[in-house]
Amino acid sequence: MVLPFPSIYQIFVRNLTEKGTFSAAIPYLEHVKNLGFSWVYLTPIHPIGEIARKGTLGSPYAIKNYREINPELGSLADFRRLVQEAHDLGLKVMIDVVYNHTSPDSVLAHTHPEWFLRDKEGNFTRKFDDWSDVIDLDFFSSPALWDELIDTLLQWREEGIDGFRCDVASLVPIEFWKEARKRLNQPNNQGNDTYPLLWLAEQVHPQFLLQVRRKGFLCHSGPELHQAFDLTYDYDGFERLETYWGGERPLDDFIQYLYTQQTVYPAGITKVRFLENHDQKRAAWRFGQRERLKQWTALYQMLPGVTFAYMGQEYALETSPSLFERSPITTQPRDTSFFDFFRHCFALTQRIKQQSPEFSITLLGQGIVWIERQGKKRYGALLNLETKRGEFSLPFPIQGENLLSEETLSLEGKITLPLEPWIIELRE
Repeated sequence: MVLPFPSIYQIFVRNLTEKGTFSAAIPYLEHVKNLGFSWVYLTPIHPIGEIARKGTLGSPYAIKNYREINPELGSLADFRRLVQEAHDLGLKVMIDVVYNHTSPDSVLAHTHPEWFLRDKEGNFTRKFDDWSDVIDLDFFSSPALWDELIDTLLQWREEGIDGFRCDVASLVPIEFWKEARKRLNQPNNQGNDTYPLLWLAEQVHPQFLLQVRRKGFLCHSGPELHQAFDLTYDYDGFERLETYWGGERPLDDFIQYLYTQQTVYPAGITKVRFLENHDQKRAAWRFGQRERLKQWTALYQMLPGVTFAYMGQEYALETSPSLFERSPITTQPRDTSFFDFFRHCFALTQRIKQQSPEFSITLLGQGIVWIERQGKKRYGALLNLETKRGEFSLPFPIQGENLLSEETLSLEGKITLPLEPWIIELRE
């Protein structure tokens, strides 16, 4: 079940506000709504393990008890109030599901140690040594493990949760995810879901996928995950952008891969497009110049799929909150000028994607991209991703209104490269 043109805003409650609680986060929901996002995604909300903790407070991905609320964030009543406030604003709520691993002192490790991966000496273990604050579940150990985890999801569905973002979903058997979706969404004889929950998979980088498989473990690709999931992270495309940003590969690798996604993935699939999240560097840090940040922001918002933002991205924050300590984003300076651009650009691109779903992208020159969208209307975007200065010869004339600046454009032949992105309602 994919809602038409959803957009997702990630909140890490611990570091959203000075207090770092559900109650303190509630007023922020109106900000998310006013930005134009339709979903709030909450980084894990459960108690964190104490054994082998990283940092002072530990990673929210080292979960001690899937059925409880982290008391540092507030009470279950506080969480229920946040969900209700979100729903009252017309926002849907997604929570993080972390089923590849638990903390070493988790409830399940005490009550069902037989459900965990073991080394040759019979000790709890994990697939990757540097994930030192967790131990891995063994999904081939017992059907009872599947029942327990699915029952936990049912518990949160009954609390009003609208969807699940599934951490490193590639490492969990697809048959588990298919069974979980079936039991939670409960499709009827007509194929419609009784509970239309949304499922988002954190698909891993292709390089990581190969690493896992070479170690002899299961790891699913994006097309495989779409047997159970509505949405997948675009880490397969993002990996190509990272090599471009690192100067290793040309931008055309990414542009050509967008075509591959359209042809290799099942028809109608939807990718989640992001420039940052809790695992990635801030976009403002990566791109430095505001002009370049604006160009890349316009690019990722124009791409086919779901636009995803991490809290504070709209203010061009440059430092990511720590996963292991208190580092509220309120302590960082906010760029209100970039915020105005982000909000305006996001509103435009959401409208354009709804009106004109047909997408094409062309590399016109080094770092210079032309995106076109067609449907009820025809739109174009000329993006100078490397913010080059100087003249450039257009391969075709451009006529229309630049919706970001409200200026009329009538261009042909040589032009001065724009330092601000152009998003244009085209006319013939």
